[in-house]
Order: sequence, then structure tokens, then C-alpha cells
Amino acid sequence: PVCLNAATFACGPYDVPNAEIESHMLYTNNPPCGAMRGFGAVQACFAHESQMDKLAAELGIDPVDLRLKNAIEPGMRFPFGQEVPHPAPVREILEKVKSIPMPEERDLEGRDLRELPGGVSNVTHGEDVKHGVGYAVGFKNIGFSAGFDDYSTARVTLSIEDGGPLVRVHTAAAEVGQGLVTLQAQIARTELGVGRVAVEPADTQVGSAGSTSASRQSYVTGAAVKGACEAIRDRLFERVREEFGEGGDLSLDGDEVLSDGRVIVSLVDLVGEDGFEETLEYHHKETHPLDERGQGDAHLQFAFAAHRAVVEVDTELGLVRVEEIATAQDVGKIMNPQALEGQIEGGIAQGLGLALLEEIQIKDGKVLNASFTDYLLPTILDMPSVKMEILELSDPEAPYGLKGVGEPPTISSTPAIVAALRDATGQPLTRIPVRPEQIAGIAKDPPAEPPQPGSAGYAEIGRLDERREH
Repeated sequence: PVCLNAATFACGPYDVPNAEIESHMLYTNNPPCGAMRGFGAVQACFAHESQMDKLAAELGIDPVDLRLKNAIEPGMRFPFGQEVPHPAPVREILEKVKSIPMPEERDLEGRDLRELPGGVSNVTHGEDVKHGVGYAVGFKNIGFSAGFDDYSTARVTLSIEDGGPLVRVHTAAAEVGQGLVTLQAQIARTELGVGRVAVEPADTQVGSAGSTSASRQSYVTGAAVKGACEAIRDRLFERVREEFGEGGDLSLDGDEVLSDGRVIVSLVDLVGEDGFEETLEYHHKETHPLDERGQGDAHLQFAFAAHRAVVEVDTELGLVRVEEIATAQDVGKIMNPQALEGQIEGGIAQGLGLALLEEIQIKDGKVLNASFTDYLLPTILDMPSVKMEILELSDPEAPYGLKGVGEPPTISSTPAIVAALRDATGQPLTRIPVRPEQIAGIAKDPPAEPPQPGSAGYAEIGRLDERREH
């Protein structure tokens, strides 16, 4: 999936009518890697957004204007052949993020050391501090792709306990802080109108929900819970029609069943001792592997986000302070405002880590920084102010029209921060994380250029592939 995503998103959210994209996987003797937030799309976004900034500079065009001129629109085709769906709000999110007011410029004199690049642990006093602003836009698929049979299972029961109705929701979906437990309870309350909802711990007594990855759980597990609740509601209404002869518009409100707004029966009396149970396995619409020409409807859904980073940089010491991140993101439907903000801020924190701090250092197949003492993560002291503009452009095929939220904040926040560093320093900065010596322009060994088609290095990739096959 990482290689597939890197290839399919290599051109970014732009109209590129002619493209040739090759993606290679190489076997090494280094420790194995796993997929991380935004897998594949993160790396591709850093590349295509760096290229857009370089093109804008060469052409003398505002970087945002260049992106607006080339943004994809619904009905166009991605380089891998899939039609761009509606909505695809690339222009909207770029215009939104640019319209967010910039932070006020503050005098460096008299400032608390903690508010200068590097904080109290470094020696800058602001003598060589410059400001920079950078923009980036990215997108990613939601759910598993390329023909994978992606599904989730939910078991929902409605029973009478302690004198009142109780809904129990049971899935195997793992909560990792994204708010999925709360979301399942919200869906059950919305569909069945019952205030008391218990979400059971995830285990193997119910069918698979797949992994908590690819921003998929709200979509697939949310749809499974919604479908199971709807099945119970249909059975309740069927019983009301049979027992009370009601033909009106039935609805659930708290602990009662209503017909055209009139109370017909309480759930306590209607459900009785037997209760109701429904198990539903939800499969999203079919996707397809890419063919031998790299064409196909590979992805289920796309989520878009744009970011603007404002930084302060000590250009002599290579120290950085990210002052503010502004973002605009299409989420389809806001399901839980607090969880949404947490996902966006958490994604930005990881994007900041990728831009400035996080790097696994390997020598002779061994990880040199295998603890959090040496592997640097951003802390609350590193986090900038975050401003958000949220768009709710519904996906007609998704439950409640929602879109996965967790990965887009990481994907384009990283290149936005690096673009701001380039703006402040004038340095090319073609790798992440950006190191202080690169910011200060004293790096001894600039990153090697990638092998070009026809070069010896490029041919070596092919030879590695052949050796692996034999």
C-alpha cells in the first residue's frame, strides 16, 4: 500500500494530463518498516509540493496562485485513470487557508527566551531571526484500496435493563485515541434515540473490523454500526405496525415510539424481555487493482487538506520556531467537533515532527537512536498555535457523508513547514527532517540527487529487482 500510494499520489492534486510514474521497492538488511500516518502520500506530498514551490519561483508566480491554476476538478482524471470525484475542493481549501488572518508580527526585543527559535536550551538572542511563510496542499485515499475486500462488523443489541432501554454496541475496532468509541455511541443514539448506550470492549467475539489505519474506521465501522441500528429500528417499527395498526410516519424519541409526532408506546413495553439483536457486516464499494498500464479505479474516497506555516528562523544557528499553522480541510461531515480538532492538531504535531525532528538513524543495519531519549518527538512546547477552517462537503456514498480525518493533517503540514523555512532562509532544503546545518547553509554533504532514467544508479535498481526474483 505504501508503494501504491506513493505512485498514485505522486503528481499531487493537480491536473497532469501526461505522466510516467515508476515505483520500486528495494530489499535491504535494515530493520523492517511499517506504515505510518499517511503512508506513501506523505512522501509524495513533500516531493510534489517542493516541486510546485520550485516551479513558482522559476516562473515568478505566487505559489498559491500556481496551485490554483493547476488544481484538479471533479470529472477530470488522475494520472492512474480514476475519475476525480465530486467534491474535490482543492481550490476551496487553498483559498480558505490563504484567507485566514496572518499572525501579528512581534518585536524580538524583550521577548521571553522561550518564545525565540530554539527556546531556553539554546543561545539565540534573536540577532539573525527571519520570518518565513509556506503553503502546501495534499490529499489521500481513505480505506484500503486496489481491490482489497475492506469491511467491518458490528453487533448491536437493544434490551430492557434496570427498568429502561439499553443499547449495546460491539465491534472489534481498536480505539487508539481517535474517538471511535464515542462515535459508535453517537451513531447508536442517533439511529435508535436511546440515551443509554454501552460500547463493549473490542475482542474476537464479533467479526473483524480490520486495522485502525488508513483513516477508515469512522467510514467502515461507522457504517456497520449504523446499518445494525437501522435493522433494529426497522424491526421495532414493524412490530408497532403489527400490534397497533399504525401506518403513519414512525420515529424514535428517547424511550418512546411516535407516529406523526404522537406517542404510541414506550420502548420498555414494546421491547419486552426478549430484546432485539442485529449483526451486520459492512463492505464498502468495490475498488480495483491497477492494470499493467497503471490504470484503474483503485481508491474508495479522497480527503483533501491545505496548510500554511509561519516560522521564525535563526539563520546563523539553524534554530526554528513554528509560530502558527493554519489549515483548511474537507471532512464531509463533522461527527464530533472535539475529536475532529484533536485529530487535526495531532496530525499537525506529527507533521511538525517529520519536518524538524524525527529520523531513525541506521548504521550497518542497526538503529542508533532506538529510545525516546535519542529519537526526538515534538512536545507541547514545540506546538504552534493552530487555526482551522473546516469544510463539510458531503460524500454521498459514505455514512452521514463523512470522510476520514486523521491522515490529511500530517500529509501537507510537513511540506508547508519546510516551504516556510525555504522562504526564510533561501536554502533549497530537499530532505526531511531539516537539520540546523542545512538551515544555516553549512551542510557539508548535500543530499544526493535521485538516480535518473538511463543512469547507472537507475540501472542498478533494475539489477536489484532481478537478483531478488532469482
